[in-house]
Amino acid sequence: MRIMGLDVGSRTVGVAISDALGWTAQGIETIKINEDDLDFGLDRIDELVKQHEVTEFVVGFPKNMNNSIGPRAEASEHYAKMLTDKYNFPVTMWDERLTTMAAERMLIDADVSRKKRKLVIDKMAAVMILQGYLDRKNR
Repeated sequence: MRIMGLDVGSRTVGVAISDALGWTAQGIETIKINEDDLDFGLDRIDELVKQHEVTEFVVGFPKNMNNSIGPRAEASEHYAKMLTDKYNFPVTMWDERLTTMAAERMLIDADVSRKKRKLVIDKMAAVMILQGYLDRKNR
């Protein structure tokens, strides 16, 4: 019974999974997608759901800084709807403003090269989204 956190972009989806107790988030992978070709990586999500016994999703919701909903937030809502339609699991939208920048800052502080940061940034953002949700849930 684990929770999957997703950082949905137009070209990649960062994936994180909670531990069995729902206390910590671990980055799993970054899935390549292509919104333009309607390739959303759902086959890989399905494999990970089965492998990790996922029973809930948390999807990053990138609202604008003024709290409005722009095209990226709408795309995340669409992705969440696809998950809801495919699985009968709870799907929570989680405000992810600034998580990608925070993940980038953390990787820079850890002296990770620009090339390596590009490979893991979405996965790190998914960890931050999921960990924020878990921290709030476990208060």
